[in-house]
Amino acid sequence: MSARNSPPAQQQTAPGATEGMVPAPRDEMTEYRGRGLLDGKRALVTGGDSGIGRAVSVAFAKEGADVAIAYHADLEDADAERTAELVRAQQRQCELHKTDLGDEAACQRLVDEVAAELGGLDVLVNHAGTQAPVERFTDTTTEQFDRTFKVNVYAPFWLTRAALAHMPAGSAIVNTGSVNGLRGNKTLIDYAASKGAVHVLTMSLAQSLAQQGIRVNCVAPGPVWTPLIPATLPEESVEGFGEHVPMGRMGQPDEIAPSYVFFAADQLSSYYTGEVLAPVGGETHPG
Repeated sequence: MSARNSPPAQQQTAPGATEGMVPAPRDEMTEYRGRGLLDGKRALVTGGDSGIGRAVSVAFAKEGADVAIAYHADLEDADAERTAELVRAQQRQCELHKTDLGDEAACQRLVDEVAAELGGLDVLVNHAGTQAPVERFTDTTTEQFDRTFKVNVYAPFWLTRAALAHMPAGSAIVNTGSVNGLRGNKTLIDYAASKGAVHVLTMSLAQSLAQQGIRVNCVAPGPVWTPLIPATLPEESVEGFGEHVPMGRMGQPDEIAPSYVFFAADQLSSYYTGEVLAPVGGETHPG
């Protein structure tokens, strides 16, 4: 994709939807060919209705996994149904759960319900996230800061804790971080801080769960074209989104999802745990 295919200025109501995005994101893994890497596995993907979460869910299905998807709002119903359609087209089970992951009890119920529906749980993808940019640090309210950490950090903590009761040895947890958690962001301070926390949570859980045979890794994407972007960034930031990276363009969800397959599949990543993989279009970072 060249810069001329970068998005024009546009805005959506949060949390956003795939319909109406210009250009339409590539998130259905149309050209992806599975080879049984996740045959018989049972996966929960939060934020799986659209964008990277959709691409991950479809890729998992093409690799042989049954998938449950968690999403947040009525506005996302159509996207969730489309993702379920794509998963079921691969002759795999797909269950949809609309819930607020910023609530501890809701996270526990979600895991228990999914484990019952799928007959267990082998892969947990903590992908759901929220962000709200501000012009000045002092514009960040305590309520916003709290909500960002509840969804982005507490929810992966709650979901992982609940999932461990259902996950056998050989299971995998994949968290979603962000390039902003690697280098910070002056207009997304709470979001960047939350993603930095996710990166370190990943490393710590990997050490804690290694002896149980459960691997924990993280994918930290750069600028990727998903509904979150026009739904949370101002129009002027959406225009030309991603052109600042060395590759000169934003990424597409279909390009990011194989990283999740890599971490979920023991055949590919059995000696990987505590890693933060950053598909960021060529950006480099200190440390």
